Order: sequence, then C-alpha cells, then structure tokens
Amino acid sequence: MESAPAVRTFSSSSPPSSVAARPRRLPAGLRPRRAGAFGAPLPPRAVASSRAPLVVSSPPPPPASSAPASPAHAKVDRSGRFCSPRAARELALMISYAACLEGTDVVRLFDRRIRERREPGFVFDKACLLSYNHMSFGGGPLEVGTEDEAEKLTSQNEEDSANEAEVLSAPPKLVYNNFVLRLARDLLVAVASGWDKHVDIINKIIPQNWKDEPVARILELCILHIAMAEITSKGTPHKVVINEAVDLAKRFCDGGAPRIINGCLRTFLKDHVNVAGSSQPAES
Repeated sequence: MESAPAVRTFSSSSPPSSVAARPRRLPAGLRPRRAGAFGAPLPPRAVASSRAPLVVSSPPPPPASSAPASPAHAKVDRSGRFCSPRAARELALMISYAACLEGTDVVRLFDRRIRERREPGFVFDKACLLSYNHMSFGGGPLEVGTEDEAEKLTSQNEEDSANEAEVLSAPPKLVYNNFVLRLARDLLVAVASGWDKHVDIINKIIPQNWKDEPVARILELCILHIAMAEITSKGTPHKVVINEAVDLAKRFCDGGAPRIINGCLRTFLKDHVNVAGSSQPAES
C-alpha cells in the first residue's frame, strides 16, 4: 500500500503552541520578521520540515503566481512612486528604528537619508514597487502536500525577500513621492517633540516583559511612539491609527505584539488623551 504524501511545514515565525496550523493555504505574500527592512541583512526564510503523514483529499492549491493581484498591494502614483499614507508610516518606522540603533535624532537622520546621493552606476527598477505588498503579514505554520508545492513556496518567499530588500534599500526619493516624504517627516517631527512625554506613558502601559527587554522591543516601542505622535498631533481618526499600528506590528514584529500594541493604544486613548486629542500629562 502506498504511503500518504509527506508534509513540509513552513513557518514565518515561531508561533505559540496554541496556534493551530492552517493547512492547504498558500498566500502569495508569506513573510517572516523583517529585520532586513531596517538596514540589517535579511535573514533566510524559516523552513521547518516534518515527515508526519497526511492524506490530501483536496486538489493542490494553484501556484501563488497565478493568484489575482491583491488590491492591498502598494499604491503608486503616475511617477511610479509609493503615494499611500501606509508607506509614510512604514518609512517613519524604518527611520525611527535606525535612529534608535544609531542613537541619533530621528528628524536629522531622515533629512540625511533624503540628501544621500546615489552611488555611481546604481539603477533602480521601479517595476519591483508594483509587486511590493504593504499588507503582507506573517502567520502560523503553513502546510503543503507535495515537494513541488514546497519548492514553489520557498522560491516565492525568496523572490519576495529579494524584492523587499531592493525596495527598502533604495534612496527614498526613488521610492516615495513628495506627499509620502512630507507625511513621514511630519510624523517624525511629532515623534521627536513628544518623545519624553510618551516615554513616561509607555512605561506605564506596556507589559513587564517588554520593560525587562527594551532592546529586543525597539520595533514595538517605535510603533507605539509613532501611533501616539499621530494621535496627538495629526488629528487622524483614532481607529485608523490603531489599525495601522497593529498592521505594522503584524508585518514587522513577532508573537503577540499586534495584540499588545492594540491594547496599549486603547489604554493610551482612554487614560491619557483628552477629547480634543492632545495628550494629558502623565500621572506620577
């Protein structure tokens, strides 16, 4: 009797044991934690192998390349540059993270990045912007039933990682239009001006394990700073800011960060923001 096809499990992160695997789903944009999006080299895709037998009763899913383009893919203008507010928040997060690592001012670092000149011979292919997906999130383990499906998924992940590295390492003026650059700088100015005040609030609302390992939570803390700065200075609807912050956490952070950031921002709105949207003084 023939044995059932083997299963190879692909995990974009290390999910809690309580998270059940989602079999037979091959989304086009599987992502791991994106340390490479902020200047560090992109890590290889996490691939775990399991040889537990599985009877595949449904037909294999179609290749990821044949799936219709998602409307959530990057929005570009007529010049071929990103033009969405989400791109501005993502850029602000990259600059904030890099500024924390360098110990420099976020606005000065942003201005320095904008003024950087391209290296001689550098050519940027704008076509890669069309395949860049701001809504590509990591998730639990994914299962495939054949070696062919496993190879296709691995190949797609490698292509997506290379495309991300190409986009995020390019000079900002080639990737983002003027609206995105202005909005990102405005967010960073608000982050810098409210940093000290928001540090006191963040220390009150984040869980204790984040306080114990702040270096390992730089990304999460930067997301909180950007969201709080946007709430108190830009007048963006609170629901939009929270949703965007949670999506950034899903995209770039691991574990329960999206849920914790959602709870922290709701606590911030409830206890530290008045009706007008400005931040109240932190209580001692």
